[in-house]
Amino acid sequence: MEHSHQHNHTHDHSHGFGHHHHHQVELKSVNRAFIIGIILNLAFVFIEAIVGLSIHSLSLLSDAGHNLADVASLALSLIAFRLMKVKPNERYTYGYKKTTILVALLNGAVLLLSIGAIGYEAVHRLMIPEPLPGKTISIVAAIGILVNAITALLFLRNKENDLNIRSAFLHLLSDAIVSAGLVVGGIIIYFTHLYWIDAALSLIVAIVILFSTWQLLKDSLRLSLDGVPEGIEIKKIKGIVDGISGVKDFHHIHVWAISTTENALTAHMVVSRNSDMAFIEDLKHKVKHELLHQNIQHATLEIEMENSPCEEPDC
Repeated sequence: MEHSHQHNHTHDHSHGFGHHHHHQVELKSVNRAFIIGIILNLAFVFIEAIVGLSIHSLSLLSDAGHNLADVASLALSLIAFRLMKVKPNERYTYGYKKTTILVALLNGAVLLLSIGAIGYEAVHRLMIPEPLPGKTISIVAAIGILVNAITALLFLRNKENDLNIRSAFLHLLSDAIVSAGLVVGGIIIYFTHLYWIDAALSLIVAIVILFSTWQLLKDSLRLSLDGVPEGIEIKKIKGIVDGISGVKDFHHIHVWAISTTENALTAHMVVSRNSDMAFIEDLKHKVKHELLHQNIQHATLEIEMENSPCEEPDC
């Protein structure tokens, strides 16, 4: 018994400390990655927008819009990371962690509007194509590949650790691919003078944005309505906790997201009538440890004695 307790203690210690230390180091590099990414992409958006406006290229303008949305999402993710460190206070007992979710929602809504604008303009352009310098489009888009690839590489190392970083990485990668498409389009326009290709490309950009945005909107809307976060199943959690010896029943389970990286749970845990305080505390510790492995960082457990009447409506 003593031995297993010892083992448990060390396991816990390393689990906590090592993780925390690792997290700190990563935050610094993530911070840097976000800042470099924002500066590079913003500079590129200006170039793309100015050139796009001067040569009337819709594909460049729509890509500038796409990239600007990415700058916004990078900036918002950065702010969200900063706000996560703000200590909770009397008015905001969870701190400002929920901003990460609202930010994702706002981001999605802005992107949807931009898709509408691009689509409308593109259909109009397909009917009446304008002459365009294909070479210019290719050169500008080539810069885009470079900018997006460099920025994506900055996030490569941490992309498995957080939803926001992962989405930033995937966004930048898709941008690089879109830019590559524009380079090819520009070359085709240069050699064939098929000017409708520009509008067609901008429609493709719009579709790319739509696909990435739809998932973002769905996830962020669900989280802002306190829905159960992606990848967490109430049934599975109930099964795992019910399987821990000493737990008679686990019900009245609520799971929601505090931020894009942290989830919370409240539940009622039934124990046998003759359980003492030490046993209950130990059991709580075990349950919380299991929940941590199920991606639930904050658990509040209400203890009920077996066969005692439960006052809640859904018991």
